[in-house]
Amino acid sequence: MANWLRQYGFTAASVFLLLALSWYYMVYLMTMNMAPVESWSYYDIFALFVMWSIMMVGMMLPSALPVLMLVQRTNQQRKRRETPYTKVIYFLLGYLIAWVTYCVLITAIQWWLHELAILSPMMSSQSTYFNGVLLIAAGLYQLSSFKERCLRVCRSPLSIITSHWQEGQWGAISMGFKHGQYCLGCCWILMALLFVVGVMNLHWIVVFTLWILVEKLMPYGVILGKVLGGLLIITGFAYFAS
Repeated sequence: MANWLRQYGFTAASVFLLLALSWYYMVYLMTMNMAPVESWSYYDIFALFVMWSIMMVGMMLPSALPVLMLVQRTNQQRKRRETPYTKVIYFLLGYLIAWVTYCVLITAIQWWLHELAILSPMMSSQSTYFNGVLLIAAGLYQLSSFKERCLRVCRSPLSIITSHWQEGQWGAISMGFKHGQYCLGCCWILMALLFVVGVMNLHWIVVFTLWILVEKLMPYGVILGKVLGGLLIITGFAYFAS
């Protein structure tokens, strides 16, 4: 135990601190900081971007912890061999940059949907047609080979370490960004489904976070992802039938 804490304690503590701060914001501060908005100002859009960024940290970091531990273990091995290594914090930074980039895009999309009156001031969809289309699109994406490829890399991140290892701080950031891109390719559509159930709906945020953990870490995660795809398609058609 003492050896584990010496090797991974700081990394694990840093991740759990980020998680604790993110979930504290989502549970206690998010609804206060993002009150219903009728007319969007630049400040409101920036606050929305901040909200999405914190949500992504809280939702994605739990499933990223194994790859962070893997990078840390690799660094420890390289340190013992007296070869160059870079602190795992730079890998984490690159990973978060990938998701913050996504937050810029999803913020712009949400603002556009508000302008079209598809989303209500409470940040949930008002359009049955939009819900059906998004759910079916999400289901088809879950069944796609691209999704499966991204998920397999996220489930087996050793390939990123062995095939794309780069020295130095920028190299670690680049590796983290590359792994973040695979996780983004795996999970971005699930985040977009918050438009259907409510962007600030904490219950569904917890559900999606747990589902991402199941897909990326549990046995048969690839198969379960395809099962979810089928359920999403059925639910999407149910919206059209209602």
